[in-house]
Amino acid sequence: MSKATDSGVPTEFFGHPAGLKWLFAMEACERFSYYGMRAILLYFIIDTSAHGGLALSKASGQALVAVYGASAYFLSILGGVLADRFVGPYRSTLYGGVIVLTGHLLLILPVEAASWTGICCVAVGTGLLKPNVQTMAGTLYRDGDLRRDGGFQLLYMSVNIGAFCAAFIVGMLRAAGGYHAGFAAAAVVMALSLLVFLIGRSSMPVEAMHPTQRLARHQRTKLAAGSAGAVTVTVAVFLLFLMFSRNTPDAVIGTVSVLSAAAALGYFAVLFRSRSVTPFERRNVRAYLPLWFAALLVWMIEEQAAVKMATFAASHTDLRIGGFHIPPEWYQSINPAVIVLFAPFLAAWFTTRAGKFPGLAHKFVFGTGVTALSALLMGLAFQRWPAGGSLAPWWVLLAVFVIQTVGVMFISPVGAAATTMLMPKAFKAQGMAVWLLNNAVAQGVAAAVIRYMDELSDADFYYWLTAITAALTFVLMLYSPSITRRMRDLAQNHHSTDASQNQLVVGGTK
Repeated sequence: MSKATDSGVPTEFFGHPAGLKWLFAMEACERFSYYGMRAILLYFIIDTSAHGGLALSKASGQALVAVYGASAYFLSILGGVLADRFVGPYRSTLYGGVIVLTGHLLLILPVEAASWTGICCVAVGTGLLKPNVQTMAGTLYRDGDLRRDGGFQLLYMSVNIGAFCAAFIVGMLRAAGGYHAGFAAAAVVMALSLLVFLIGRSSMPVEAMHPTQRLARHQRTKLAAGSAGAVTVTVAVFLLFLMFSRNTPDAVIGTVSVLSAAAALGYFAVLFRSRSVTPFERRNVRAYLPLWFAALLVWMIEEQAAVKMATFAASHTDLRIGGFHIPPEWYQSINPAVIVLFAPFLAAWFTTRAGKFPGLAHKFVFGTGVTALSALLMGLAFQRWPAGGSLAPWWVLLAVFVIQTVGVMFISPVGAAATTMLMPKAFKAQGMAVWLLNNAVAQGVAAAVIRYMDELSDADFYYWLTAITAALTFVLMLYSPSITRRMRDLAQNHHSTDASQNQLVVGGTK
């Protein structure tokens, strides 16, 4: 039997709203499929045709894996618009899940065209799905509910349960039956994710079923014209890159990198200029900007897990422990393993410390600084154990992953929770797309650097990231009192709004 808090919201999942358990299970399965595919994607792209791969160069493969990740997050714009203006978060998530499943099924086929089509389907489906799961989680909590940070930490843990299992299972299947056997496991678990999502529909709040601001007919015409313009610009940018590079993969990398950055700038321009955004909400967006940029740099470092860190695991690391050989994919299970172990304790601590130190800004300062430290260590590792030289002990990459994960745990769920609070009401689902766009920009920029700056060594790549991230950490530290004041004003505004609403209700019963 579910319980209820003083606010009247039913709870039956570790003191959180009942709907969170279904989102928890659905995200665990969906992220298994996503990270299972990603764990072997680089190896699949650069392996020889004789071994079932696509036979691209290492540099092209690294850049394409980064741009694939950027595309998945970039397309969250589409998911946000579809949810906010047309079908609501629930149905947008459902449609995205079906497209992701289609992509995984195509990847099972040992046909090159099917493989590339499947990769594109997974990117598109993830864009429809990813922002709206977190948006639905936000609708489970009332404004000012202090459990929100803890709830997002639990949801973040579910993501990592799926990711942890994926690296082991898909890695073993790939070793036993080839790449397409690994992709088959992702397809099966994605189907399970959709089943769980459909079963849990009745636990979702009404807000998850409807768009926040459905478009009128004349607005749909305007959106259609804008969409046609966006497609035209995309094609033009692609052709421009193709003309100079004369290479389709390079043109795709350049196009996604440029468009991700342009979309982020465009979205913030809309948020600051839209008539649907109040002056109070506009000030919230200003407080949100430094957090967004801090997260961008964190993702540039963290998303290298499937790119440069995957390369370090396969080519720079001694994978032998006694007589046992570690599959390189297993290193990508370290990040989710650390989160699964420590997220419940961190969620409980965040909940008990709600409204006290450390505040939102302090969490970001700590997380960004620790992630910068992990980048520095990764740069030193590439310098100490270059390709073709001696191999690093197996524990070196493990240590870097652990340190990096500690930093990310203070950024990802906290940033998602902050997004649901600080984004304007008319842009709730699209606001989550803006949050995910920083991941798209991060991976897009990383892809462009990897592909177009061949002379930049892996060590130097990480050293530059360390310097920039450390500098932004210092700026964020200086700016933290301002962010803290803004969050306090937001909480007071929520309390005063709730009091006004309660007064109106009481007045109406007299």
